[in-house]
Order: sequence, then structure tokens, then C-alpha cells
Amino acid sequence: MNMLKRTLTAMVLIPLIVTAILYFPRIWFFVLIQAIILVALMEFYNLPRRKKMFPQKGLGALVALIIAAAFYFPTFSIATALFAGLVLCALYYVLTVTEVEKLAFFPASMALTYFGAVYLSFTLNHIIWLRDRHDPLFILYLLAVILIGDTGAMLVGRGLGKHKMTPLASPNKTWEGSIGGLVTGAAGGLAFQQLFFPGGAVIWKVVVFALLLQMVAQVSDPFESLFKRASGVKDSSNLLPGHGGFLDRIDSQILAIPLFYYLLEYIGMQ
Repeated sequence: MNMLKRTLTAMVLIPLIVTAILYFPRIWFFVLIQAIILVALMEFYNLPRRKKMFPQKGLGALVALIIAAAFYFPTFSIATALFAGLVLCALYYVLTVTEVEKLAFFPASMALTYFGAVYLSFTLNHIIWLRDRHDPLFILYLLAVILIGDTGAMLVGRGLGKHKMTPLASPNKTWEGSIGGLVTGAAGGLAFQQLFFPGGAVIWKVVVFALLLQMVAQVSDPFESLFKRASGVKDSSNLLPGHGGFLDRIDSQILAIPLFYYLLEYIGMQ
């Protein structure tokens, strides 16, 4: 039943994502990405509340949008956005932490509020730059590498997995599955390149980039899982049937998207 739910949800989400990447006007693509980030951010902020730590959701959402603005407006730098967000957080806590009792909650609240906004908005908004500065097909290549690699890792891990890779963060992940994910992710990236831009990329770069993206995705996923394990939950929410929450669905992409952007910027695929 869970696999059926996962499949049905994917059948709805994948066409929407592909359509958005290829055809949405810039402003609507930006709005969609911010909606996804903000939902994931609210899920992230809900996790520590189970352990009596209270990040400020409204403040974090505002900081996330300030960071996002730097990816949309060319004259507004990332450094300026990060500084503005930090100043905003400092101002908020200086004005609101006015009682001794609140001091005990301040460090964790401040750290989680600011970190959450940077963790999700700074990383995932690189997809805006990817779409603006490179062919949108590169984003589909990235998603194919991660999706196919994750599926391959799951299947190989179930069939051959014996050695736990991250027993605390993701107990089901194995080194055998990890290798399977690298191989299938590279194969998926190469197949995508051959189908959609056969003359527009260097083969060895297609394969090496896919391997690097899968490696980082395999770090990004359990890193997000550590926050859930620390909060004592399996999924960040149940908004996506069979997939958990939005944060669960995008966990592999959080670090992979900016990595791919910088690989294209500094090395290129051609």
C-alpha cells in the first residue's frame, strides 16, 4: 500500500515539476520554489518543538524570503541577504528576550531559526540560478541522477545490503546500496544525456558529475534524517502520501543542487 501511495504521488508530482522547470515563467517558477521551501521550513521548525526547542517560524520564513530575493534580483547579493537576515534575527531576539526565563530558550531558538532559513533557502534557491543561467534540461538531468540513483540504492540495498552505512541517521542504508546508487545514478545521468543532449556535453563529465551528485545526495539525505532522529520522528510530516513531508522528499537535493550549480559554473559540462 505504501508503494502504491508513493507511485500515485510521484505520478502527480513529476509531471508538475517537469512542466514548471521547462515552461513556467520566471516569476511563477520562483513563487513555486519559495512555496516548497517555506513548507519544508515549517516542517523543519516543527521537529525541535518536540524537544521543547522553539524556533520562530514567522521570523525564519522572512529570513528565508530575504535570502531568496538575492537569487531573483541580480543587484541584491547573497552576502547582503545573509547579513540582513542575521541583523533581523538579532533585532527580534534583543526586543523579545526581556525576561530571565526566556534566556534558557534563546540560544537554541536563535540558532535553529537562522540555520533553518539558510539550510533550506540558501541551498535550494540555487535552482533559480541553474534555470536562469543554464539550460533547464540540466535540472532534469540532476533530478534524474538523484531519482534513479536513490531507487537503485534502495533496490540494491534491499537485495544485497549487509553493512550499515549510517546506522543512526538512516538504519536501512548500506554501503552496498550506496555503491548501487552511484552506479545506477551515473548510468541514469548518461542515459539522460544520450537521449536529450547527445552533442552538448562531454561524456566523462556527465558520468563524473553524476557520481559527485550521488555522493553528495547520499550525504544530504542522512544529514536531514539526523534532525528527525534527534526529534524522535520518522517523517517530517504526512503531507505527501507515501513520501512523508516535503522536507523528506527534497532531502537529497538540498546539497546536490548548489553543488551542481557550481560544477557547471566553474567546470561546465561541455
